[in-house]
Amino acid sequence: MEAANSPSTNDEGGGGGGGAGGGGGESGQELVTLQGGCHCGKVRFEVQTAPDLIVWDCTCSICKMKRNTHFVVPESRFRLLAGGEEGQITTYTYNTHVAKHMFCSTCGVQSFYIPRSNPDGKGITVWCIDAPSATQPTWWIQETRLFDGQDWEKHIESCEISAMSKEG
Repeated sequence: MEAANSPSTNDEGGGGGGGAGGGGGESGQELVTLQGGCHCGKVRFEVQTAPDLIVWDCTCSICKMKRNTHFVVPESRFRLLAGGEEGQITTYTYNTHVAKHMFCSTCGVQSFYIPRSNPDGKGITVWCIDAPSATQPTWWIQETRLFDGQDWEKHIESCEISAMSKEG
């Protein structure tokens, strides 16, 4: 599948969800469609999101090791384009088994996953989004916020990340 060179817009999004700058976009804010995937290209996806993303840098044991900088979108704004065939995506869980860490079984890259904070959405790895150009590889990042995954239960109560996968 050929990667998109630039984001396309979609004004059908309707309600928002996700809060200001979040993956869901604010009510009335025009959404952009981005594509991305793993290193080998066998897993590809498309996602609709706000054009000014807030991304999360989680410090839980697995995200810290993977440098998982991600943004969250509602499940309805995510579409798997390639990799859905049996065995192409491998899932790893641990601890509460709520988070589903999915990665390509060929190259090992996690381009998206189901976060514990948002089991009704998808966490999209920022660095797996196709760059619109070599000079603007991260134009969509408005702000990066720290999520204290080492003290997950305490931080989730005071953090707005849970709202990022909500519609409306």
